[in-house]
Amino acid sequence: MPLIEQSSYRSPFALSHGHVQTIFPTLFRPLPVVSYERERIETPDGDFLDLDWQRKESSKQLVIITHGLEGSSNGKYVRGMARAFQRKGWHSLAWNLRGCSGEPNRLLTSYHSGSSHDLDAVIHHAMQLDHYETIALVGFSLGGNITLKYLGDLGDHVSPKIKSAVAFSVATDLASSAKQLESFANRIYMRRFLNTLTTKVRLKIQQFPNQIENHALDQMRTFREFDGHYTAPLNGFASAEEYWQKCSCGNVLNNISVTTLLVNAKNDPFLTPQCFPAEVAADHPYFHFEAPATGGHMGFLQFQDENEYWAEQRAVEFVQDHT
Repeated sequence: MPLIEQSSYRSPFALSHGHVQTIFPTLFRPLPVVSYERERIETPDGDFLDLDWQRKESSKQLVIITHGLEGSSNGKYVRGMARAFQRKGWHSLAWNLRGCSGEPNRLLTSYHSGSSHDLDAVIHHAMQLDHYETIALVGFSLGGNITLKYLGDLGDHVSPKIKSAVAFSVATDLASSAKQLESFANRIYMRRFLNTLTTKVRLKIQQFPNQIENHALDQMRTFREFDGHYTAPLNGFASAEEYWQKCSCGNVLNNISVTTLLVNAKNDPFLTPQCFPAEVAADHPYFHFEAPATGGHMGFLQFQDENEYWAEQRAVEFVQDHT
């Protein structure tokens, strides 16, 4: 019964509030130093993905890291995770979702919470190297949803090389999380997400002037509006509601057949009670769920000499214990 009732995470004194934990790393954490090698691969539909590898020494172990909404492989949390695994002798592959590597993607479609087909392309490419014996997956927020959905959709058909997975701060129920982000307390996050998302849409309008319209981008205030006008129709969904329902990883957690850990902090300002699947974990042989009292959204900060956060230590510990 892999429901982890007692988390090892303890927040630093006076920094336990969910918003503080969420914002502090973005503003004050030093950028972890990693040495990436970039590779571009073609996708089956004619687009491309940019992959950032860290592989200084020989290794047969690889961690594939998927970033969150409007993030990239250069996010502090991604670089920190890559560095933590590198210290234990692993190679890392931090891939950039479409349009997140610094260059617009070629097609009208965009990345979204259900882009597990692109994660599949990245994994397939890594496996073609015929070098790695062990692969672990790590995902954050939207990237965590993609990771868990990938594993749940494949069920027993996941490659035996994929031994374990860890996800942090995942909205397993997209509809309720989107509603949660509409609250007054979360307006700073919503504004930041929409600023970059609408900028990308404006570039799409220039790329495809006859195929996409400006639906009052400057007035958009919620994911319901943005996903309804852009994410859903550009990616084959009838509405924002259909997109959220079909792409929520919570629908397929029961199908996971790889040892997997989901960590969602109880004070995460983005999450609702529907995003804490303790009941699934209680009766599941592979799916572990841990809910620290604090941690915020992708925070889990701590202070120590190596600038390594708890999430990085927890992921490495879990993966190595279950490899």
